Amino acid sequence: MDQDSLSNRRFSLLSGLSGVTGVVLLIVSFAINHGPPPDPSSAELVKFGQQHYASILWGAWMQAVGPVLIVLFAFALVHLAGATLRLAGWMTFFGATILMTVSLIEITFYISALNPDPAVMPSISLRLIYAVQHLYFVVAAPALFLPLGVVVLSSRVLPRVFGYLALALAACFAALGIVFLMHLTLPGPVTAFAGVQALWWLAAAITLMVRSGRMPDTALIPR
Repeated sequence: MDQDSLSNRRFSLLSGLSGVTGVVLLIVSFAINHGPPPDPSSAELVKFGQQHYASILWGAWMQAVGPVLIVLFAFALVHLAGATLRLAGWMTFFGATILMTVSLIEITFYISALNPDPAVMPSISLRLIYAVQHLYFVVAAPALFLPLGVVVLSSRVLPRVFGYLALALAACFAALGIVFLMHLTLPGPVTAFAGVQALWWLAAAITLMVRSGRMPDTALIPR
């Protein structure tokens, strides 16, 4: 194995590990930070924040760091596909930026909801969280998965099924964003669907790690 192949293999392994770690952090964050009870009063929100103070903050930290590692994995896929100077690659970078922005805004309101003063702060923060969650479906997830699916389909980095699944996810998220646009608070099953994307990232990251030893010198399909 020459030096370039060894370097390519190491890069793929580390990139896949980044994706797996990011997904694990997200799963743990949602497990320890499951959210307040339905339709809570201001007093119930304050009490919930006091009782789950540490888990909410640790969950917020994991939910902030996890997407960074997943985005790093997405960027690595673009690099391995030789798409950094193509429109699909640029739009993947743009979509990842939107996703990170939306995620960090939501996390900001997680933390602000822990402030009991003024008394309306927890309730206002919760309403803002519900509002921001719409953006995942309306723009953030579709803007990332659509171009990334094109990148995967135009390369040998991952099996083509991942490209088609990414396009399907983009379409599903966009459709749900439109269908439930008039709902100020998204139904539980809809927000739970957002977890499906974690399965794509996890499977893609593991597949890249497994395939790293067989990665061709160039992952771009000859045209």
